[in-house]
Amino acid sequence: MSWWAVLGLNFGLLVLLFLTGLPVFVCFLVILAGALFVLFGPAAFGMFANSIYDTATTDSLTTIAMFILMGEILFRCGSVDALLRAADKLVGKLAGRQFIILMILSTILGALAGSGIAVAAMLGRSMLPGMIARGYNRGLSAGSILAGALLGPIIPPSIVAIIIGTLADVSIAALLISGTIPGIILAFMYLGTALIKVRLNPSLAPRETPAPVSLGEWLRASWELVPFTVMLFFVIGLIMLGVATPSESAAAGIVAAILTAAYYRTLSLRMLWESVAESAALTAIIMIIMACSILFGQILAFTGATKELGEIAQNLTLNRWVVFAIMMLIPFVLCMFVDQVGLMMVLIPIYTPVIKILGFDPVWFWMQFLINMTLGAITPPFGYILFALNAAVPSVTLAEIYRSAWLFVWVTLLGMVLFTIFPGLITWFPSLF
Repeated sequence: MSWWAVLGLNFGLLVLLFLTGLPVFVCFLVILAGALFVLFGPAAFGMFANSIYDTATTDSLTTIAMFILMGEILFRCGSVDALLRAADKLVGKLAGRQFIILMILSTILGALAGSGIAVAAMLGRSMLPGMIARGYNRGLSAGSILAGALLGPIIPPSIVAIIIGTLADVSIAALLISGTIPGIILAFMYLGTALIKVRLNPSLAPRETPAPVSLGEWLRASWELVPFTVMLFFVIGLIMLGVATPSESAAAGIVAAILTAAYYRTLSLRMLWESVAESAALTAIIMIIMACSILFGQILAFTGATKELGEIAQNLTLNRWVVFAIMMLIPFVLCMFVDQVGLMMVLIPIYTPVIKILGFDPVWFWMQFLINMTLGAITPPFGYILFALNAAVPSVTLAEIYRSAWLFVWVTLLGMVLFTIFPGLITWFPSLF
């Protein structure tokens, strides 16, 4: 069987399994087990065992596990409520002030959790009902939370960036740091979009008159942010300074998270056990998916697909920017219908030899790819963050969430165009370190 037939058949069957609603790792296991047995016979079992071993002994998987544990501890220790209180005190009497508070929280929580679905669930439960009760527009409020959730996988530390860096053989530290400026720019773009809409249509947000904040209250609110500042320094500052590797900074982040829980007097053995158990389960699933992705890459190499794809890219008469647009369009469309993580695992082995031949900066390309894949999480009809927000706030219907998402999808695409025109927005910051 030719390489394109093997690739097309496996990809088609994988998409069909995704549509059944089966977990991603189950879909991968079923397809790869069948493909390996057909291609290699009994020797396939040894290949699968080796891929599991290679994945389990990969240093970056340790980093993923520790960042997940850090986020679990932070979300269980009550730090989000403290952050919300502090931001509410520090943001003054401004039109649409809840949107400002929301984006501040999204940026900080995104930096601490690295998970869009966690940010959407937390902000959906803690902020959206209150915003609706105050008279804020339901659609714009829900859309702003969806947009804020996108920042989690972009702003470091990002679990998705670590996975991409591992599979694409790109510097994980550089890829982590490269998300800083794009994440901040996107946060301002999302906030600016909400505030402009409020300015054009004041009925979208009420005129709030918060109680005056004394100097003592302002100082106490500022002090509430100190633990988060320390966390950010341990998580990403140590990498930037060259003092620690991503794995070492993740370990330091866990220590800082435990100290933060002790500071808020919520540290307990039960909380730590629940955090460790949830982290272990999620890390195991990620490990299986990564092992399957490595196997998929080996199948591509064995069938000659990797070599052929590289030669096709080299012989293309199309402008390389047209090829780049196509490579971004494919996941954007497919993410509307299939799981983003599973699709990412399929596309990375296919795209890796192509971008080398086209001469794209790998850090720049994979950060654009990460933003694009993350965008799929809020793109109707099957973006998983859409369902997470609906589950967190059932009073906001899925139809309302769908309508609210599209505005911020277009804003994100505009941001990707900006990063394409000015690639230094992605590559400049990591080049300093």
